[in-house]
Amino acid sequence: MTQPLPLFRFGIVADPQYAAREPHAGMDRYYENSPAKLKAAIEVFNAEDLSFVITLGDIIDRDFKSFDTILPVYDALKHDNLFLLGNHDFAVAPEHLEDVSSRLGMPAPYYSLANHGWRFIMLDGNEVSTFAPPEGHPYREIAAEKLAELRAAGAINAEPWNAMISDRQFDWLKAEIEDAAERGERVIVMNHYPVYPPNQHDCWDRERMIELLTASPNVMAYFNGHNHVGNYGAVDGCHFVNFKGMVDTETENTFAIVDVYADRIEIRGFGREESRVLALRT
Repeated sequence: MTQPLPLFRFGIVADPQYAAREPHAGMDRYYENSPAKLKAAIEVFNAEDLSFVITLGDIIDRDFKSFDTILPVYDALKHDNLFLLGNHDFAVAPEHLEDVSSRLGMPAPYYSLANHGWRFIMLDGNEVSTFAPPEGHPYREIAAEKLAELRAAGAINAEPWNAMISDRQFDWLKAEIEDAAERGERVIVMNHYPVYPPNQHDCWDRERMIELLTASPNVMAYFNGHNHVGNYGAVDGCHFVNFKGMVDTETENTFAIVDVYADRIEIRGFGREESRVLALRT
């Protein structure tokens, strides 16, 4: 008996983190090798019928000019090419901080799209941080206060390379989930930063994120990068998948194709990425 085809498929890349710099042996990161790995991933993606391919942030490691090398690699992609923003994408000169999302051709720093009865919500997890807002922006002060508060509490994610979304973006996320529910759409939320299981890479507002996502029956999964070794957990039937970083290791690649069925999500991992079957909650 032939297996039923998925409703649709899409590709996932996490943390290419390209830069023209020497490898960081201690962290096993080979920044200049990412374009070749990305090219190999795109060859696999182009052989499949995909709705889109999304990169979960950290397209570059540093320097605005790094975009000039890594972005042309995506030109070979035959599918819709989507991005969201990571912390390293803002490791640029201050005058370029407000240009990052437009350089990537994004419709906005955070946005959503509908596909085959599903809604994909792409967050800007860097919005409240000590590095992404322009100098003097009030979000920088809020970020410094939140980081100090977490450090005082001994939180494991009290790190300056983490961040969180604003209250305004959080309200937008909640409204998007509610609107999707009214339209009968299932939801996958994507962000650069993990929220679960507890980890030093988690966004600063992980608790409210988990509460919202798990309390919303139409949210099926949350996909992210940032923690390059990968991770997985589930709460109340909502799946939290942390995809592994492409920049890591000298030669091994990592990326995924996600097959969405009526009752499950199948993640086909390539290279170091793990394959998983995620049952959908009803």
